[in-house]
Amino acid sequence: MATRLDSDLITGRGIRRAFGDTVVLAGVDIAIRPGEVVALLGGSGSGKSTLLRVLAGLDDDAAGEVTGRGRTAVVFQEHRLLPWKRVAANVALGVPGTDVSARVARALAEVGLAERGAAWPAELSGGQAQRVAVARALVREPDLLLLDEPFGALDALTRLKMQALFNRLRAEHRFAALLVTHDVDEALLLADRVLILEDGLIAQESPVALPHPRAPDDPGFGGLRRALLARLGVPASPDQH
Repeated sequence: MATRLDSDLITGRGIRRAFGDTVVLAGVDIAIRPGEVVALLGGSGSGKSTLLRVLAGLDDDAAGEVTGRGRTAVVFQEHRLLPWKRVAANVALGVPGTDVSARVARALAEVGLAERGAAWPAELSGGQAQRVAVARALVREPDLLLLDEPFGALDALTRLKMQALFNRLRAEHRFAALLVTHDVDEALLLADRVLILEDGLIAQESPVALPHPRAPDDPGFGGLRRALLARLGVPASPDQH
Protein backbone atom coordinates (compact mmCIF):
# COMPACT_ATOMS: atom_id res chain seq x y z
CA MET A 1 0.00 0.00 0.00
CA ALA A 2 1.40 3.37 -0.97
CA THR A 3 2.18 5.81 1.83
CA ARG A 4 2.57 9.59 1.88
CA LEU A 5 5.33 10.37 4.33
CA ASP A 6 4.88 14.16 3.99
CA SER A 7 1.33 14.11 5.38
CA ASP A 8 0.91 10.88 7.32
CA LEU A 9 0.36 10.99 11.06
CA ILE A 10 1.75 7.48 11.52
CA THR A 11 3.41 5.11 9.07
CA GLY A 12 4.43 1.50 9.41
CA ARG A 13 6.80 -0.07 6.89
CA GLY A 14 7.60 -3.75 6.61
CA ILE A 15 6.15 -4.63 10.02
CA ARG A 16 6.89 -8.25 10.88
CA ARG A 17 5.97 -10.23 13.97
CA ALA A 18 6.24 -13.94 14.65
CA PHE A 19 5.35 -16.01 17.69
CA GLY A 20 7.66 -18.99 17.56
CA ASP A 21 7.28 -20.51 14.10
CA THR A 22 3.97 -18.75 13.47
CA VAL A 23 4.30 -15.60 11.36
CA VAL A 24 1.44 -13.23 12.19
CA LEU A 25 2.62 -10.08 10.41
CA ALA A 26 4.65 -10.68 7.27
CA GLY A 27 5.71 -7.18 6.23
CA VAL A 28 2.72 -4.88 6.73
CA ASP A 29 2.72 -1.38 5.26
CA ILE A 30 0.17 1.00 6.72
CA ALA A 31 -0.34 4.76 6.91
CA ILE A 32 -2.94 6.96 8.62
CA ARG A 33 -3.44 10.60 7.77
CA PRO A 34 -4.45 13.34 10.21
CA GLY A 35 -8.17 13.31 10.96
CA GLU A 36 -9.04 10.06 9.19
CA VAL A 37 -10.54 6.94 10.70
CA VAL A 38 -9.21 3.63 9.39
CA ALA A 39 -10.94 0.37 10.30
CA LEU A 40 -8.93 -2.85 10.35
CA LEU A 41 -10.84 -6.05 9.61
CA GLY A 42 -9.65 -9.64 9.42
CA GLY A 43 -10.38 -13.12 10.64
CA SER A 44 -9.72 -14.30 14.16
CA GLY A 45 -5.98 -14.63 14.68
CA SER A 46 -5.12 -12.57 11.61
CA GLY A 47 -2.95 -10.19 13.64
CA LYS A 48 -5.18 -7.13 13.97
CA SER A 49 -4.50 -6.56 17.66
CA THR A 50 -0.83 -7.43 17.17
CA LEU A 51 -0.49 -4.72 14.51
CA LEU A 52 -2.20 -2.17 16.75
CA ARG A 53 0.17 -2.99 19.62
CA VAL A 54 3.16 -2.55 17.32
CA LEU A 55 1.91 0.85 16.15
CA ALA A 56 1.31 1.82 19.78
CA GLY A 57 4.91 0.96 20.67
CA LEU A 58 3.83 -1.87 22.97
CA ASP A 59 5.69 -4.71 21.23
CA ASP A 60 9.47 -4.59 21.38
CA ASP A 61 9.87 -7.87 19.49
CA ALA A 62 8.39 -6.71 16.20
CA ALA A 63 10.57 -5.88 13.21
CA GLY A 64 10.07 -3.08 10.70
CA GLU A 65 9.80 0.68 10.99
CA VAL A 66 7.12 2.79 12.63
CA THR A 67 7.29 6.56 12.38
CA GLY A 68 4.75 8.99 13.76
CA ARG A 69 4.15 12.43 15.15
CA GLY A 70 1.81 13.95 17.69
CA ARG A 71 0.21 12.32 20.71
CA THR A 72 -1.21 8.79 20.68
CA ALA A 73 -3.69 7.15 23.06
CA VAL A 74 -4.97 3.58 23.19
CA VAL A 75 -8.41 2.20 24.08
CA PHE A 76 -8.58 -1.56 24.65
CA GLN A 77 -11.57 -3.90 24.57
CA GLU A 78 -11.32 -4.26 28.35
CA HIS A 79 -11.61 -0.94 30.15
CA ARG A 80 -8.63 -1.77 32.41
CA LEU A 81 -9.72 0.60 35.17
CA LEU A 82 -7.87 0.30 38.47
CA PRO A 83 -10.50 -0.88 40.97
CA TRP A 84 -8.83 0.86 43.91
CA LYS A 85 -8.98 4.30 42.27
CA ARG A 86 -12.09 6.36 41.70
CA VAL A 87 -13.21 7.22 38.18
CA ALA A 88 -11.58 10.67 38.06
CA ALA A 89 -8.30 9.27 39.38
CA ASN A 90 -8.37 6.55 36.74
CA VAL A 91 -8.82 9.15 34.01
CA ALA A 92 -6.04 11.33 35.44
CA LEU A 93 -3.55 8.48 35.81
CA GLY A 94 -0.24 9.42 34.22
CA VAL A 95 -1.47 12.71 32.75
CA PRO A 96 1.12 15.49 33.09
CA GLY A 97 0.36 19.17 33.59
CA THR A 98 -1.05 21.54 36.17
CA ASP A 99 -4.66 21.65 34.87
CA VAL A 100 -5.29 17.90 35.10
CA SER A 101 -8.44 18.19 37.24
CA ALA A 102 -10.11 20.55 34.77
CA ARG A 103 -9.13 18.36 31.83
CA VAL A 104 -10.47 15.25 33.56
CA ALA A 105 -13.76 16.97 34.34
CA ARG A 106 -14.06 18.09 30.73
CA ALA A 107 -13.29 14.63 29.37
CA LEU A 108 -15.85 12.97 31.67
CA ALA A 109 -18.46 15.52 30.64
CA GLU A 110 -17.77 14.80 26.97
CA VAL A 111 -18.55 11.10 27.45
CA GLY A 112 -21.67 11.81 29.52
CA LEU A 113 -20.23 10.98 32.94
CA ALA A 114 -19.80 14.42 34.45
CA GLU A 115 -21.38 13.31 37.74
CA ARG A 116 -19.48 10.03 38.10
CA GLY A 117 -15.97 11.22 38.86
CA ALA A 118 -16.18 10.14 42.49
CA ALA A 119 -17.62 6.69 41.70
CA TRP A 120 -15.67 3.45 42.05
CA PRO A 121 -15.22 1.34 38.89
CA ALA A 122 -17.28 -1.46 40.48
CA GLU A 123 -20.26 0.91 40.58
CA LEU A 124 -20.29 1.39 36.80
CA SER A 125 -22.05 -0.56 34.08
CA GLY A 126 -19.99 -2.06 31.28
CA GLY A 127 -20.88 0.80 28.96
CA GLN A 128 -20.05 3.42 31.58
CA ALA A 129 -16.69 1.77 32.28
CA GLN A 130 -15.85 1.86 28.58
CA ARG A 131 -16.86 5.53 28.45
CA VAL A 132 -14.34 6.13 31.23
CA ALA A 133 -11.71 4.35 29.12
CA VAL A 134 -12.52 6.71 26.24
CA ALA A 135 -12.30 9.71 28.60
CA ARG A 136 -8.92 8.44 29.79
CA ALA A 137 -7.75 8.56 26.18
CA LEU A 138 -9.35 11.94 25.42
CA VAL A 139 -7.76 13.65 28.43
CA ARG A 140 -4.41 13.13 26.73
CA GLU A 141 -5.65 15.26 23.80
CA PRO A 142 -4.46 12.70 21.24
CA ASP A 143 -3.82 13.28 17.57
CA LEU A 144 -4.24 9.53 17.05
CA LEU A 145 -6.51 7.05 18.82
CA LEU A 146 -5.71 3.35 18.57
CA LEU A 147 -8.82 1.34 19.44
CA ASP A 148 -8.69 -2.45 19.87
CA GLU A 149 -12.31 -3.68 19.53
CA PRO A 150 -13.37 -1.07 22.11
CA PHE A 151 -17.09 -1.88 21.87
CA GLY A 152 -16.85 -5.62 21.25
CA ALA A 153 -17.84 -6.69 24.77
CA LEU A 154 -20.90 -4.43 24.98
CA ASP A 155 -24.51 -5.34 24.38
CA ALA A 156 -26.02 -4.31 21.04
CA LEU A 157 -27.83 -1.18 22.28
CA THR A 158 -24.87 0.11 24.28
CA ARG A 159 -22.61 -0.58 21.33
CA LEU A 160 -24.77 1.62 19.08
CA LYS A 161 -24.63 4.40 21.67
CA MET A 162 -20.84 4.12 21.88
CA GLN A 163 -20.54 4.24 18.11
CA ALA A 164 -22.62 7.44 18.08
CA LEU A 165 -20.42 8.84 20.85
CA PHE A 166 -17.30 8.03 18.86
CA ASN A 167 -18.66 9.83 15.80
CA ARG A 168 -19.56 12.91 17.87
CA LEU A 169 -16.16 13.05 19.57
CA ARG A 170 -14.37 12.54 16.29
CA ALA A 171 -16.31 15.45 14.72
CA GLU A 172 -15.47 17.70 17.67
CA HIS A 173 -11.80 16.79 18.17
CA ARG A 174 -10.78 15.75 14.64
CA PHE A 175 -8.42 13.08 15.90
CA ALA A 176 -7.32 10.26 13.61
CA ALA A 177 -8.05 6.69 14.60
CA LEU A 178 -7.21 3.10 13.82
CA LEU A 179 -10.19 0.95 14.79
CA VAL A 180 -9.63 -2.78 15.10
CA THR A 181 -13.01 -4.49 14.78
CA HIS A 182 -14.60 -7.75 13.65
CA ASP A 183 -17.88 -5.97 12.83
CA VAL A 184 -18.27 -4.98 9.17
CA ASP A 185 -21.23 -2.70 9.95
CA GLU A 186 -19.21 -0.88 12.61
CA ALA A 187 -16.34 -0.39 10.17
CA LEU A 188 -18.66 1.11 7.56
CA LEU A 189 -20.46 3.32 10.07
CA LEU A 190 -17.28 4.83 11.50
CA ALA A 191 -14.39 4.62 9.04
CA ASP A 192 -13.12 6.58 6.05
CA ARG A 193 -11.14 3.55 4.86
CA VAL A 194 -11.38 -0.15 5.59
CA LEU A 195 -8.30 -2.38 5.50
CA ILE A 196 -8.44 -6.18 5.46
CA LEU A 197 -5.55 -8.02 7.09
CA GLU A 198 -4.98 -11.47 5.64
CA ASP A 199 -1.99 -13.83 5.59
CA GLY A 200 0.05 -11.27 7.49
CA LEU A 201 -0.41 -8.46 4.95
CA ILE A 202 -2.92 -5.75 4.05
CA ALA A 203 -4.84 -7.67 1.40
CA GLN A 204 -7.40 -5.00 0.51
CA GLU A 205 -8.05 -1.30 1.01
CA SER A 206 -11.59 0.02 0.50
CA PRO A 207 -12.55 3.70 0.79
CA VAL A 208 -15.91 4.40 2.41
CA ALA A 209 -17.29 7.35 0.46
CA LEU A 210 -20.53 7.71 2.41
CA PRO A 211 -21.62 10.99 4.03
CA HIS A 212 -21.98 11.29 7.79
CA PRO A 213 -24.11 10.55 9.73
CA ARG A 214 -24.44 7.02 8.35
CA ALA A 215 -26.99 4.25 8.78
CA PRO A 216 -27.16 0.66 7.47
CA ASP A 217 -30.11 1.59 5.24
CA ASP A 218 -28.21 4.40 3.48
CA PRO A 219 -27.85 4.04 -0.30
CA GLY A 220 -24.51 2.42 -1.02
CA PHE A 221 -24.11 0.88 2.45
CA GLY A 222 -25.47 -2.51 1.44
CA GLY A 223 -23.18 -2.91 -1.55
CA LEU A 224 -20.08 -2.08 0.47
CA ARG A 225 -21.22 -4.44 3.21
CA ARG A 226 -21.77 -7.35 0.85
CA ALA A 227 -18.41 -6.79 -0.83
CA LEU A 228 -16.52 -6.76 2.48
CA LEU A 229 -18.36 -9.80 3.83
CA ALA A 230 -17.66 -11.71 0.63
CA ARG A 231 -13.98 -10.74 0.81
CA LEU A 232 -13.91 -12.04 4.38
CA GLY A 233 -15.55 -15.27 3.28
CA VAL A 234 -18.93 -14.53 4.86
CA PRO A 235 -21.46 -13.90 2.05
CA ALA A 236 -24.44 -11.82 3.18
CA SER A 237 -27.82 -13.54 3.19
CA PRO A 238 -30.47 -12.21 0.74
CA ASP A 239 -32.50 -10.51 3.48
CA GLN A 240 -29.55 -8.45 4.73
CA HIS A 241 -28.93 -4.90 3.57
